[in-house]
Amino acid sequence: MSSMPPDQRPLESVRIGVVSVSDRASSGVYVDKGLPALQDWLGRAVRNPIEWVPRLIPDERAVIAATLQALVDDEHCDLVLTTGGTGPALRDVTPDATLDIADKEMPGFGEQMRQISLRFVPTAILSRQTAVIRKQALILNLPGQPKSIAETLEGLKDGQGASAVPGIFAAVPYCIDLIGGPWIDADPAVCAAFRPKTAVRTR
Repeated sequence: MSSMPPDQRPLESVRIGVVSVSDRASSGVYVDKGLPALQDWLGRAVRNPIEWVPRLIPDERAVIAATLQALVDDEHCDLVLTTGGTGPALRDVTPDATLDIADKEMPGFGEQMRQISLRFVPTAILSRQTAVIRKQALILNLPGQPKSIAETLEGLKDGQGASAVPGIFAAVPYCIDLIGGPWIDADPAVCAAFRPKTAVRTR
């Protein structure tokens, strides 16, 4: 056991599952842009070493549910992010599959994503993004477009560069603290993580 204070120890690695849900991309009709967008933003925002666990799958409810379950139960991911399949169309079943394997729903994440997107388009109310906890992992459903992925994670800034609308990632590290996951440190230049003053790193 290290005698070094926890706040001076090297950051633990974090296992992050990234899932792009798309019939056409998974069948090779076009190049998937969801996984690169997720990895690019998270790679800039998270200071911990990251172990990526990527998946590209079709819009099939049973396949999505099984993939998310395996990422948590077998791959031991601390955080899982999906992109795609969150609208009202018949094949949009990502939120439904996510809820199928959930222990707890965390609807505030979806509410905040829609608040951000409504700054740009009124059709943001048609999105069904949500978030859930399974065991000691947080699973987030994100929009399908790379620009929207970055906006919902990072939030919006005013003309002076100050935060105008908080992004959802600001709450992710503390949520993972609360469910027993690793201490995640975020780069404030990308998206400052919010923790109450009582939150203390213990390992």
